[in-house]
Amino acid sequence: MESENRYKNQKHKYANANKLNYDQKRTHSGRKQQSSGGKKYPEKSLMKGEIQNHSGRQMLCPVMKKCGGCRYQDISYEQQLEIKQAQVTKLLKPFCRVYPITGMEHPYHYRNKVHAVFDRLKDGTIISGVYEEKTHRVVPVDDCLIEDEKADAIIRDIRGMLRSFKIKTYDEDTGYGLLRHVLVRRGFATGQIMVVLVLGSPILPSKNNFIRELRKLHPEITTIVINVNDRKTSMVLGEKETVIYGKGYIEDILCGQTFHISPKSFYQVNPVQTEKLYQKAIELAGLTGKERVIDAYCGIGTIGICAANRAREVIGVELNRDAVRDAVRNAKMNEKKNISFYGADAGEFMTQMAAQGERADVLFMDPPRSGSSEAFMRAVVRLGPKRIVYISCNPETQARDLNYFTANGYRAQGAYPYDCFPFTGHTETVCLLVKSGKA
Repeated sequence: MESENRYKNQKHKYANANKLNYDQKRTHSGRKQQSSGGKKYPEKSLMKGEIQNHSGRQMLCPVMKKCGGCRYQDISYEQQLEIKQAQVTKLLKPFCRVYPITGMEHPYHYRNKVHAVFDRLKDGTIISGVYEEKTHRVVPVDDCLIEDEKADAIIRDIRGMLRSFKIKTYDEDTGYGLLRHVLVRRGFATGQIMVVLVLGSPILPSKNNFIRELRKLHPEITTIVINVNDRKTSMVLGEKETVIYGKGYIEDILCGQTFHISPKSFYQVNPVQTEKLYQKAIELAGLTGKERVIDAYCGIGTIGICAANRAREVIGVELNRDAVRDAVRNAKMNEKKNISFYGADAGEFMTQMAAQGERADVLFMDPPRSGSSEAFMRAVVRLGPKRIVYISCNPETQARDLNYFTANGYRAQGAYPYDCFPFTGHTETVCLLVKSGKA
């Protein structure tokens, strides 16, 4: 309760809590159709089901072109890493040295979060899969090469249960039907599994029998949640939730710390690579136990909690109130008494800190793909942390932001790319910035 009370009693000190617009946009990922020092680029052999594309190169997924999630499935993993290394180097080399990319030893089935949309064909066949790129047409798929295999199996079996339980799939045009989406999250370290049934209305027919049948097929499921989304929207999850089995959350372990993950929480989808990235980020922070640290865009508190043992004080700031609640729980669960969390806009929070004469030594920032706003960066410069550890999932916006920081008293000292999204065009990069004239 100490950490939770500190959050409740002190959050007004720097900023007022803001209401979150939790933007859960539908995402695409390639699936199989239904029916660090020097170069360490692992070369992977092709899997069963490979096909040839028009150029004669082999592809692992027959819906690659429709899905749009895995643009690099027709080239070797070594080549993928070379492309990503070149992209990051081109963007960030003007600011600092770009170190060799850290790839995965086993770059398949790494996603711990799987989302499927459901639909019905004209002949009555129920399908599940992803939206075709830039459309709302559902591409029917069973297995995805980058998604957790257990999650895919659960989604397939839910699809197979719908007819016997007389559950209709939701029609976006008419608003008729019940099941819209299924979201599965798995803790890779703990094995715990959450299933979220996204419904157009709150009543699931024969709920107890449905739970019993699903757990008979998959006894490893530890919790089932109904999420109600009755709006015509492109967002996956609605506001209302009901736990119908288990605790309503799962736990996972990252960098030796345990994390509470609820349906709406942001949690990195590739925990294997995330652990490596976080270890590098904490190393770059140069913590000695005397520093005051801010973890901006902190989510459920992962980076801050992992760094807390090496800092004097950690302050986490996050707009998503569900994530803040999870962060408070996580700090308590991991017995971190030197960390506090605030539900606020990080830029406004730091501006108010600076106005009150407060200071911070280190800033961890992990903004969304769109990067940071100029208002946020102005607040950072005004607060003046000695070190900024900038984690980004988009090197293009990171380069844009580095341009601002380097023009306002900071210099970049090194960028380290991590392939957290094999077979896709995305790369995570962590970059250290220091105040000019200070190491």
